[in-house]
Parts: sequence; C-alpha cells; structure tokens
Amino acid sequence: MSINRTAKGIVLVPCLLLGSAFLAAAVWGDTAAEANKSLALVLGGALMGGGLLAQLLPESEPEQDQPTNPGD
Repeated sequence: MSINRTAKGIVLVPCLLLGSAFLAAAVWGDTAAEANKSLALVLGGALMGGGLLAQLLPESEPEQDQPTNPGD
C-alpha cells in the first residue's frame, strides 16, 4: 500500500488540532492544572511534531496500468 497525499492530510489535521489543544491547555490552564502543564506541553509538541513529520514521508509514484496481453 502506498503513501499518498490524502493519507498524509488525514494524519496531519488531527495531529495539529489535538496538539494545539494540548498546548493551549498548558498555556492558558488554571492553577489547579499546574501539575499537568509539562505533560500537556510534551503531548502537544509530540503530536504537532508527528503530524508535521508525516508530511516529510516520500510519496510513491502512481501505479501505471500494464496491458494484460503484450501482443495487442
């Protein structure tokens, strides 16, 4: 199975959305969530980094149809 642009987008969008949500929670969280601030920063950074790194995977070339009967 080849990696294509649609699959990369399906990985990128949720990773960026979830990562930004974790980062926002770490930055604007209240004092009650202070203990989880570093965890939210790590998770947010990992998700955003993973989503962006998925865009660097090389795409395979499109498959070409081969004739079933080479004599035709």
